[in-house]
Order: sequence, then structure tokens, then C-alpha cells
Amino acid sequence: MVIGVPKEIMLGENRVALVPEVVSKLIKKGFEIYIEESAGIKAGFPDEKYQLAGAKIIKNVEELYNNVDIVLKVQRPIEHPNFNRHELELIGGGKLLISFFYSLHYPEVARKAAELGIDVISMDAIPRTTIAQRMDALSSQATIAGYKSVILAANYLHKIFPLMMTAAGTISPAKVVIMGAGVAGLSALGTAKRLGAVVEVSDVRPQVKEEVLSLGGKFIEVPTDDSMQDENGYAKEQSEEFLRKQKELIFKHVTEADIVITTALIPGKRAPILVTEEMVKNMKPGSVILDMSVEFGGNCELSEKGKIVKKYDVTIIGEPNLPSLVPYHASEMYARNLFNLIDYASKDGKFLHDLTDEIIGGATIVKSGEIVHERTKLLIKN
Repeated sequence: MVIGVPKEIMLGENRVALVPEVVSKLIKKGFEIYIEESAGIKAGFPDEKYQLAGAKIIKNVEELYNNVDIVLKVQRPIEHPNFNRHELELIGGGKLLISFFYSLHYPEVARKAAELGIDVISMDAIPRTTIAQRMDALSSQATIAGYKSVILAANYLHKIFPLMMTAAGTISPAKVVIMGAGVAGLSALGTAKRLGAVVEVSDVRPQVKEEVLSLGGKFIEVPTDDSMQDENGYAKEQSEEFLRKQKELIFKHVTEADIVITTALIPGKRAPILVTEEMVKNMKPGSVILDMSVEFGGNCELSEKGKIVKKYDVTIIGEPNLPSLVPYHASEMYARNLFNLIDYASKDGKFLHDLTDEIIGGATIVKSGEIVHERTKLLIKN
């Protein structure tokens, strides 16, 4: 089978789905690899590296799509600016697309794929099970995002992070509050601690307290009545009453912080508002908010997708694609996730799209012209 990797066309996307190291591994497994010209250049992988790894460089993306069986992408398919056609139309029927797809947020794209006869495996739908950890692209990219969130926020803060005792006097450490102790939040915690900040972390799941403490953070206790985590390890959507109590509890922590980083997401739902305008009004002048959930509505009431704005003398960063700001390692990690998925589901250079398999079936959105992902199917019906 032939695997094709096109250049990413979404604005601001610098990653690439495969890196030369993984190309070599897939060729050894019996696959042919076609790479669109300059597909990896923004991530630091020139065409020459792919050719040395055994890939064929294709100048025209239409030619690439016409000659491959599997398409690997980072971003979900969108309208192609150079062709005035949707990427799915360019890919064409009878192919398998593996990428982030976010069908719970964009169910109409799943419907279009089904109509065109394109099978879809979504990397954001990989089950969070022990055996699937090596394929968990959401976690690998969240690790990068958590790291970069701290570096970016620190760049806009008018202070330094660590405690310093100097001849000119003592400098107090910066205080960082992180909302959400998932992979991104824990990565941000570790990065902020390494830079010398005092870090507090809030999460609706009390079971993450131990992880926060092990990384040197202070856990903001939020009283809960029952499990706030679903069977897949994601935070559940909370009631309005719970969110109100949570906001009251964290008000003091947020308004005393130098940096607030928010990471809370609910699959298929708008990101919950955790930082209100009232909180922003009461924050210290010169403080910074970085909203990692701005792509799906944002956790801060005043954040704006793709913009860095200043409100009430607080800088609010709405960068929707933090991993793309570290494209070399983000691409490496994503490509390894893809390799592990393909290696798991392949035999003798052929990808076996087995819906009865827990991982493959769970991550499949569209198969043989039908939407088979139950939650996406439900959204389409409604």
C-alpha cells in the first residue's frame, strides 16, 4: 500500500504528519511513501531528508492523492485555498484518511467524508487505554502545548520566574495558577517549576492531586460529590452549580497569580468558562492569562482565538495551536504515534481496518460510506 503525506494548509500549521525517521520504519514494514514537495520544511525536515529515508517527493498534491491508498495529515480537512475545493474532494473516494478530525465539533466534515466514500480514523478519538498509549496523539501534542504555554506566557510577563537573592535585594518567585491537571496541565506545571515559579493547580478530579503534588505543585481542593471523570479518562461536563462554586473557590487564587494557564476541555462541548471578566478585572496589572482551550470556545471569558489582547491591563493569549510553535518535536511525536497505530493494525504492508478491534474501531469515524462513530452519528441525526 502507498501512504501519502500532503503539505498542511491550515493557517499557522507548521507540523508535518511524517518525519524521515518514521518514513524509514514504514518502508521496512512494506509501505511505499509519497511526500508532497516541501511538506516538512516548516518543521525542519527538508525534502532531501525524506528522499534519503526512501520516500518519493511529489510536486503536485493532486498527483499525490491520485496515487495513494492512505493519507496521513495533522489537521482536519478544510477548503483548499489553491483549488477552491475541499481537501476531501481532492483526496477522493476509496482512500483512508488518518488525522486529527474532531468529528464531535465538526460532524458535517464526517458527513462529507461518508458521502465521498473516504474512510476516516481520527487521532483525537484514540481510546485512552494502556495498550493505546503509544498511539495517543492528543497526549503527545498536549505535552508539547503545556511546555510552550509556560514559555510563551513567561515572555509576556514583566517579571522573572525564580526566587533570587541578590545584592540589590530579594526577588520573589512568580506565582502560576494552572486550571486543569490533564497532560497539558501537568506538562505546564513541570515546566513552570523548572523555571522556578510557585505553581498551584486546580482540577475537578480529586484523583489527580497525587500527580500534582509529585511534580511539586500545590493542589487547589475543589469539593466533589461523585466522579468527575468519564470512562475514557476525560473530565466530564459539570453542572452550572458546580462551576459556580468552583469559580468562587478559585477567585482568590486567580486574582493573586502572575500567570494563569487554562487547559479545560470537554470532548464535543464548548470549553467551560473558568476565568470570568470579573476575575480578570481583579488580577494584578501586568499579569498574563494563556487560554489553551481557545480553539473550542476558551476557558477565559475575554480570550480571542488567534489573538493576544490586553484587557484591564492583563495580557490574554489566545494561541489556538501551541504544538505548531514547536513543530520539529511535535511532528516527531505525532509521526511516532501514527507509526505505532499503523504498525499495530498492519500486516505485510497492508493496513487492516478491523472495526472489531477496540482501538481501530474506537477511533474510526467513517467506514465504507457510513458514519460508524456512535457519538458523531448521534450529532448528525440531531
